[in-house]
Amino acid sequence: MDYRLEKDSLGEVKVPADKLYGPQTARAVENFPIGEEKMPIEIIRAYGIVKKAAVLANHEQGLINRARRDYILRAAEELTAGELDQHFPISLWQTGSGTQTNMNVNEVLVNRISQLAGEELGSKKPVHPNDDVNMSQSSNDTFPTAMALAAVIKVEDFLLPIFADLKSELEAKAEEYKELVKVGRTHLMDATPITLGQEFAAFAAQLEDIIEMLKDSLKYLKKLPLGGTAVGTGLNTKAGFDELAVKYINLETDKNFRAAANKSAGIAAHDSFVNLSGVLKTAASFLMKLANDTRWLASGPRCGIGELKVPKNEPGSSIMPGKVNPTQAEALFQAAAQVMANDTAVNIGGGSGNFQLNVTKPLIIYNILQSIRLLGDAASSYNQRCLSGIEPNEEQIDNYLEQCLMLVTALNPVIGYDKAAEIAQKAFKEELSLKEAAVSLGYLSAEEFEKHVDPKKMTKANIE
Repeated sequence: MDYRLEKDSLGEVKVPADKLYGPQTARAVENFPIGEEKMPIEIIRAYGIVKKAAVLANHEQGLINRARRDYILRAAEELTAGELDQHFPISLWQTGSGTQTNMNVNEVLVNRISQLAGEELGSKKPVHPNDDVNMSQSSNDTFPTAMALAAVIKVEDFLLPIFADLKSELEAKAEEYKELVKVGRTHLMDATPITLGQEFAAFAAQLEDIIEMLKDSLKYLKKLPLGGTAVGTGLNTKAGFDELAVKYINLETDKNFRAAANKSAGIAAHDSFVNLSGVLKTAASFLMKLANDTRWLASGPRCGIGELKVPKNEPGSSIMPGKVNPTQAEALFQAAAQVMANDTAVNIGGGSGNFQLNVTKPLIIYNILQSIRLLGDAASSYNQRCLSGIEPNEEQIDNYLEQCLMLVTALNPVIGYDKAAEIAQKAFKEELSLKEAAVSLGYLSAEEFEKHVDPKKMTKANIE
């Protein structure tokens, strides 16, 4: 491999000749040979937005000239567009402030600018990585700002639309099957009737609440610590930099961020990310139940519950011919489980700040972005390849409903709980229908039983 020599405050460093990063990045590659995980590309591209906003604010405040501003803007545009992705090799498992990644960004932008200006790589001409690209900034405030940008954009532009589509499909199923009466189940045991539509409507209602929780969680993330520099005090910035920089971030993203009133809080702790992770875990809990109910209700096809028929996407066994499994539901379950595990890591990270700095920033954002991606991908796949193709097995549904002993509950207001229980017990022990047991005990005539025990009427308030 060909190398060039670049210099930082510790001395000369060999840098691969075909890379735009510099000595601090090369040191980080050598010093953090940990795992296979790299910094999420969403953070790198969010950093492009942060660097653009910072240089625009600095220029407006008279701290950097137009020529340097324009060079930084051009290189940062390329960064945000994904044209420089190959120059970010550092492991996720680096310093907890994200300093290596911030300097990776600064060095790549500077060397790209050197290319554009016809200067040698590593010359730090015509722009300096610390003095110009990092002006009015620290890793401590820019990294959590990039974290917030990446998380908000990913939730609003990726996850929420997917959840909206899933909710629409659940609502469509609720409407389509609103008249199809079936057995309800509590404690995994037979319960009073419900319609299949009501079952789907309950899922839609859960998801509606989760969507609102997600939207609410973002308002805390939108308070940016940019301008706080090292410990939140704003050292080495000009008054008003924070507001100007956030203004430019909003022009770029249209996400209504605002400058945090207390920037130390956004540097020393990441409660807003812990909160978001908790909502993502709640979403995972919902999706896990959706997956499990799908699996149970579609179990069979002959020896399970078998009330639902799921699409046959692929063969289900390498040894059992003709077997088809609820694979989309299983994938959804696994993704949900991983999100729950990620939340544990975020909680530990969020509680691990010391004094003026939380030093688990890469850990926190990696797990949050992975959770968002997993929830979105798994929910979208389940929606397209399972939920949209689900059909009821009406013959099985009707068969279970006819046998359900809990239909006797409708008799509570008529003959009382004790007599109704006696009917159910007699029917079960003697293998009678409820009507046969009721008539045999002399509590009701056949006509009276049919009048009061109507499964359809039992799916709503029924006392006149």
